[in-house]
Amino acid sequence: MAIGRSTTATATGTKAEPATSSSLRTDISPGTKRLSSLDAFRGWTMFWIVGGSALVAGLQALNANRVINALVYELNHSDWQGLRFYDLIWPSFMLMTGMSLPFSYAKRSLTQTHRQILMRVLRRFLVLFLLGSLRESIYFNRPYLIELSSALQPIAVAYLAAFLIVRRSWRFQAAVGAGILVFYALLLAFVPAPGVPAGSYDRNANLVLWTDLVTVGRVLPEHWGTVICTLPTISTTIVGMLLGELLMTNRSTASKMKTIGMVGLSGVVLGWALNPVIPIVMKIWTTSYGLASAGFACLMFLVFYWLVDVRGYRKLAFPFLVIGMNAVAIYMSESIIPWSNIVAIFTHSLGGTLGSFTPLFHAIAVLTIEWLVLYWMYERKIFLTA
Repeated sequence: MAIGRSTTATATGTKAEPATSSSLRTDISPGTKRLSSLDAFRGWTMFWIVGGSALVAGLQALNANRVINALVYELNHSDWQGLRFYDLIWPSFMLMTGMSLPFSYAKRSLTQTHRQILMRVLRRFLVLFLLGSLRESIYFNRPYLIELSSALQPIAVAYLAAFLIVRRSWRFQAAVGAGILVFYALLLAFVPAPGVPAGSYDRNANLVLWTDLVTVGRVLPEHWGTVICTLPTISTTIVGMLLGELLMTNRSTASKMKTIGMVGLSGVVLGWALNPVIPIVMKIWTTSYGLASAGFACLMFLVFYWLVDVRGYRKLAFPFLVIGMNAVAIYMSESIIPWSNIVAIFTHSLGGTLGSFTPLFHAIAVLTIEWLVLYWMYERKIFLTA
């Protein structure tokens, strides 16, 4: 995902290995270009995790109205079937994981062999996986080596899987991504299990939860799936990889934007078209959810690409860019440093004075302190990556 450093588009004309027919796209534009929109989009997505949601909840406590209530509704996960904005955060990170991959591969290919890059990818896979273990172990207050409902571990798996086909043609990559979604849909539709009829998407009886019980011996609260629903997340990452390769070509900006828009709209339409047959359920990452969420993620990135890299509104995106370039740091710090509790020592004592403004003031204070820490790191070029 490159949850950390900004992504740079780099030409792939010179490699440490001889070019082959299975190498990256041949219509790569020479030179380098900073893809600031990807950093900004990453920061925008992370913003809602580290403080944006609390900010809106504070506004609701201050003055509840239809607009604020609707925003609060969207900033919570769907209970089961359905799709809200907060359900798009995880797929957006999966998309960004794929988008950053061809950029970093092209850059490293100039000085490293494919085997050397593979070793780095394997190391990064291990670090991300263990960070996911650490985060969930802290959350559950007990050791959790495997917790695939946490974003970091599926990102690690999908990142490695996508890398394995990074040198193949875009047609092959697209076929793999589509094939995974089709296979997963058929798996849930036609494979029964003890006590679970084939095609069941019920919260308490589905193949995903049964697999979790058999393999890891438990079902998570709210019935989040883990083991087999990691599989379709790879497809979203492959979509991102295809878009990353597209952005590296010498095609016109208008053509790139049109393609991204068409991919996004197609995913949304196809996902909702399947919804009556395969319900959109994030917690078991159904195929319809995978399509619709990837589509919306593409459209959201398109907005950032147009604003930041096409229109040049980099100053406007700067607050999000600061967050996006150190997303790993702030994401992990949320588990290790009790930011909210520390700030509450000072803000809650003002409750008698601030009244209903207290939750909003607290949210602003937490977000401001977190951002200033990230800005301090940004100014000193401290970027923590896996």
